[in-house]
Amino acid sequence: METYRILVVLHLLGATIWVGGHLVLALTVLPRAMRANDPAIVRDFESGYERLGIPALLLQIVTGIWLAQRWIPNAAGWFLPATPQAWLIVAKLALLAATAVLGAHARLRIIPKLDAARLPALRAHIVAITIVAVLFLVLGVGVRTGGLL
Repeated sequence: METYRILVVLHLLGATIWVGGHLVLALTVLPRAMRANDPAIVRDFESGYERLGIPALLLQIVTGIWLAQRWIPNAAGWFLPATPQAWLIVAKLALLAATAVLGAHARLRIIPKLDAARLPALRAHIVAITIVAVLFLVLGVGVRTGGLL
């Protein structure tokens, strides 16, 4: 199998874990925690998921940069969105930045003080990171299909 195909498969594997995990968290784990008013339900899921989710995100970052370089070899061209490809790369980098900000906010502000009273703040964070993850996926489809519009 050629390098490009291996990169795409690895990138999709990372996306499957990252997006799928956040959808499970947002649509099944979080509602259960909110009904029970119990942050331990989310903590339990997160402690197991992070062992897969963080490496999956790192895999996406590495393979995403590698794929972007194959698409537009000069990284400076990524930031001159004169082509649909450059626009998609910039948009995915912006989503990566949003992911980093949301992750840092959760790790430094929400998780250390998480209790039942702070569950609504955690809910907002989980919804936001899930939306960002799905947008990553939508833009990734655009890479392979030339865009969604």
